[in-house]
Amino acid sequence: MNKQFLIIVGVVVAILVGIFVATSDKEPGNGEKTSGEPSNHVVGAGNKNVTLTEYGDFQCPACKSYYPLVKQIKEIYGDDITFQFRNFPLNQIHPNAFAGHRAAEAAGKQGKFFEMHDLLYENQDSWSSLPDPNSMFDGFAQQLGLNMDQYNSDFASEAVNDTINADIKLGQEVGATSTPSFVLNGEKIENPQNLEEFKKLIDEAIAKFAE
Repeated sequence: MNKQFLIIVGVVVAILVGIFVATSDKEPGNGEKTSGEPSNHVVGAGNKNVTLTEYGDFQCPACKSYYPLVKQIKEIYGDDITFQFRNFPLNQIHPNAFAGHRAAEAAGKQGKFFEMHDLLYENQDSWSSLPDPNSMFDGFAQQLGLNMDQYNSDFASEAVNDTINADIKLGQEVGATSTPSFVLNGEKIENPQNLEEFKKLIDEAIAKFAE
């Protein structure tokens, strides 16, 4: 059984699992209805009128594998595009994911969302299988110099919960069924497999607005 076949099988399984998660009869997130507003975590000024949105899961191994690639995209395009990250934890298969997204949103309340985002992906192997990852998340918050009283309050808040659930709902509306899911200028795209494929899609979007 060759490596390419195994990769294809893995992708198919991930998509099927994602479809199950996204179309289950539960409400977004933890099963509660949401009245919150979606998050707005962005970098880049979008000078070329292009926005790339990732719906990601901090416990998802595929998201971790895309993390360096997305980082390259942000570095290459800078202010030419806007990169946006939205929460899409697949709770049924990633039991620590929702807590990870709470940690990122709580850090975001103190202007450190992407710093926590990076720590969560870079250290995913350390916290992903823990029975209770919250102490490790506390360590990340301390590493970032956050006010811990505020962090703990925001981590446990209904407002943070609602924001995550609002992101999940929005992701479902744009057709996200697995993670990572990428949306380019409002339209879901097939996941690029390498940097050149990513650049081709973004360059085509930039050229479209330059016409």
